[in-house]
Amino acid sequence: MIHTTSLKQKASQFLHILFPILVTQIALSAITFFDTNMSGKFGTNDLAGVAIGTSLWIPIQTGLSGILMGITPIVSNLIGNRRDKDVAYQVTQGIWLSLIVSLLVLMIGGFALSPVLDFMNLEPSVRNIAFRFLCAISFGIIPLFGYTVVRSCIDALGQTRVSMFITLIALPVNVGLNYLLIFGNFGFPRLGGVGAGVASAITYWVIFGIALTFIYRSDPFKSLQLFRKFYAISLGSFKELLKIGVPIGFSIFFETAVFSAVTLLMSRFDTVTIAAHQAAINFASTLYMIPLSICMSLTILVGFENGSGRQKDARQYGIMGIAMAAVLSLLTALVLLFAGDSVAGLYSDEPEVISLIQHFLIYAIFFQISDAIATPTQGVLRGYKDVNPAFIICFAAYWVIGLPTGYVLATYTDMGAYGYWVGLITGLAIGAILLLTRLVKVQRRFALATGAGEQ
Repeated sequence: MIHTTSLKQKASQFLHILFPILVTQIALSAITFFDTNMSGKFGTNDLAGVAIGTSLWIPIQTGLSGILMGITPIVSNLIGNRRDKDVAYQVTQGIWLSLIVSLLVLMIGGFALSPVLDFMNLEPSVRNIAFRFLCAISFGIIPLFGYTVVRSCIDALGQTRVSMFITLIALPVNVGLNYLLIFGNFGFPRLGGVGAGVASAITYWVIFGIALTFIYRSDPFKSLQLFRKFYAISLGSFKELLKIGVPIGFSIFFETAVFSAVTLLMSRFDTVTIAAHQAAINFASTLYMIPLSICMSLTILVGFENGSGRQKDARQYGIMGIAMAAVLSLLTALVLLFAGDSVAGLYSDEPEVISLIQHFLIYAIFFQISDAIATPTQGVLRGYKDVNPAFIICFAAYWVIGLPTGYVLATYTDMGAYGYWVGLITGLAIGAILLLTRLVKVQRRFALATGAGEQ
């Protein structure tokens, strides 16, 4: 990354960082998309089973990955302060932490998975598919979290095209394995939705191996001497990483988990409703990769400028990113509005399921617009290392306001399953307003601390 002076230069550098991240996030999201989509083509029970499994897995994956992504602002600040020699040590500590986190997930999951699925009172075939899907994907937890740390370092150095290249290799691997393992083609076992879990686990090992090869052998990573020296576990470094990462992880967890909580609460509805709801959520999650990518880009750029003491430049990047996300959200809203039937047809061949997916997608228009404001704003705040208030805001907006509102509307009105979506929209909108308010306050504080931000 370089210091920019004009808005044109900033836009160029922003797009240079953003585009590979966007391609990477869409490709990663496409793995989940194809898992859901191809399972739905196998059968409605498989779609519902994978939907339940995904609703339990995604909040854990994204929340814990968010904790490990705390390495991004740490590395970007080190680079901004010209402390390149400290990067290898911090990344190694991140790898140690990712291993500990992975083992904890496996242990807790081993004890909690069956009771959770039993509590949901699912149809036996759906419960069986969900259980086996999660058992299969668990074999990829260690490489997935390890890759999160490595990728965060790669992105923090501004080398987002490397992450894009790795993920673009992974996508056809995952789709190809789905084709073989879900449908049993070319003599492979016909596993249905469970095959999607096996395919994803294998894919996680592939991308981790490729990422390690890149940072060990390729420039500019070789100069940082990553993984060429052994560093023992440091509780002090863990504390620094967790101080930044835990609020980030919990903020992401509270946002993603509220969608999963809705899916779990909707288990009282029939299998068709569960499948349609999850299909709509899955597509909306794919669109969410746009503001999420902008969020990650802003963390890198704002963190770099903040680490260099250039508050005016950091503020300009923030405004640019949030405005871009808002405009793009309006464009994706048009896609959902005018092409909802085509989108629904991607997930199922059954008319009843397709019709219900279309209805859910109309509600998705509104909360993805709120996401377009809230998510990039969190990225800017992370660049300032201001993460605790965002965590509190997300918890209050999604769990204290959004989810209870949805439950009341779904249970005590004739809105039924749609009531949960109205609750989600309410929580996301309130969260966006509060996060923007917090950002304005933080930027004013930094501006005053650095002489009105003119450095």
